[in-house]
Amino acid sequence: MNGLRALSLWVLCVATAHATDDVLFTDFNGQPQTIESHIADGQWLLVMFWAHNCHICNQEATSYARFHTAHADRDARVLGVSIDGPEHQAEAADFIDRHRLPFPNLIAEPAVAMLYFMSLTGEPFRGTPTFLLYAPDGTLTAVQAGAVPVDSIEAFIAKHATGAAARR
Repeated sequence: MNGLRALSLWVLCVATAHATDDVLFTDFNGQPQTIESHIADGQWLLVMFWAHNCHICNQEATSYARFHTAHADRDARVLGVSIDGPEHQAEAADFIDRHRLPFPNLIAEPAVAMLYFMSLTGEPFRGTPTFLLYAPDGTLTAVQAGAVPVDSIEAFIAKHATGAAARR
């Protein structure tokens, strides 16, 4: 069995063991949440998968906070998803406080988040940060692992928003 298939099988087994009652994500108060429930308001949604000990996440968090603040009342929002799991929820909460993240954040077991990502995209989860970008109609439009400059996100949104308006 090749490494990717073995990893996928491991993720599936661990995720199945941790995902009870179909609750994949919770907020930091333990309330069940879905990413999909944050999509339906006619704005772009940038979903950032992060971990408290991810060097790039720590470097880039403030720029995504500024992006959210600049766009939330207009055209786009950010939703954070910590893959730290309940075991490291205190460290994840500290990450949110330290970076003064103004956007909502969910938390999940790492294996559950990875399985969700793979089932959604058909791609293996490569690490944090990883981004999903949903168009205002709820369509998953872009997937990217690694740091993504905010100006690239803004340019992508502007290009696709203009294209969608032109097609109407």
